Amino acid sequence: MSTDSEVPTPDGGHLWAERRGAGRPVVLLHGSGMDSRLWDAVAPELSRHHDVIRYDARGLGRSAPPERTFDDVEDLRAVLDHFDLDHAALVGLSMGGETALDFTLAHPERVTALALVGASVSGHDWPPSPETSAYTEARRQGDATALADLELSVWAALGHTAPGGTLIETMVRENATRRITSEHHLAGAPARNAESQLARITAPTLVVHGTHDHPEIAAIAARLATDIPDARHHVLPNADHYLPLRTPNHLTALLLTHLA
Repeated sequence: MSTDSEVPTPDGGHLWAERRGAGRPVVLLHGSGMDSRLWDAVAPELSRHHDVIRYDARGLGRSAPPERTFDDVEDLRAVLDHFDLDHAALVGLSMGGETALDFTLAHPERVTALALVGASVSGHDWPPSPETSAYTEARRQGDATALADLELSVWAALGHTAPGGTLIETMVRENATRRITSEHHLAGAPARNAESQLARITAPTLVVHGTHDHPEIAAIAARLATDIPDARHHVLPNADHYLPLRTPNHLTALLLTHLA
């Protein structure tokens, strides 16, 4: 059984969240341009063993669009506070992994474990490329169609016919305009540099990425696995950046082992 909630944020906005299951708490964080449907194939089994909370990041999915500058780390804190959780395990993909890392460095006492799935990391210097230039131009022009097309071609490399393909395309296209608005108001990340502080992380950490993910994500995963003390690293076959929808059973098994 699950319950939906509206979580108030420090600046007067709200986030949509779902809570299901019982046990040790786990919070699922999705990536940019997505929403909490990313975890549709993982949350049911995970919630048989844990108290699972997933939420739509600011302005995405069913969460309210930002009207002023916001901080995704503070939004995560608001989620934990709303559900009266002193601590929880954090499972984050891409931007969600970056938020989880930044939160862990700011509030280490509140994080019992980390699972970083195809994660980005604040402070990382992404190399210039035609695709990053195209992303910048699409955002500058507010071209949601171009942004969605780029997202699907660059990050959903396995294509529409692979597992989860229909939901991935639906999520990306529905969130493209919202993403432009949300990213325009996002603050905090440019000033953070988790990449230089990974050795400070003491929470048990699992690092996962797919064989068909972006090469830079693989490079970041290697850095996370090397610099975070005692981190465990797994590379999953037949998965691109949308790993929770491409290989949900394999990922769920890894998460249950890690969070046990």
